[in-house]
Amino acid sequence: MEYLALSYSWIVAAHLIFVIFWMAGLFMLPRYLVYHQEALAAGRTEEAALWVVREGKLRHIILTPAMIVVWVLGLTLATVGQHWAEGWLHLKLLFVLGLTGYHGWMVGYARKLAGNRPTLTGKQLRLLNEVPGLATAVIVVLAIVKPF
Repeated sequence: MEYLALSYSWIVAAHLIFVIFWMAGLFMLPRYLVYHQEALAAGRTEEAALWVVREGKLRHIILTPAMIVVWVLGLTLATVGQHWAEGWLHLKLLFVLGLTGYHGWMVGYARKLAGNRPTLTGKQLRLLNEVPGLATAVIVVLAIVKPF
């Protein structure tokens, strides 16, 4: 545990790097879903099949691994920094849980599209693309300002 305390700044840096990777993926996947859905609606099945492959690569190479590392490093920071009793961390964790749920929902929706079963409009998907940005703004304020 002492080694982790000495490495706290490095853990913070790694945590932020993987947050950036995860957020990049959370911004990209909804866009991919829009293009995928538009290809399906236009009957461009070959293009839709390419979006299935792209979505899978994004999930398996960037999104899910980055999310896992973010959680591991974040929980490590909360423990090493002894932040568990602080209110800002509880609210931050609530928003991170929300982003994790959003991540899971997008993966599920990508599977729906892969099965040619869209349930949302392109406009709805574009609006949902704003979720990670808004959540990230709140999370950053909570982590940096620590308002309570």
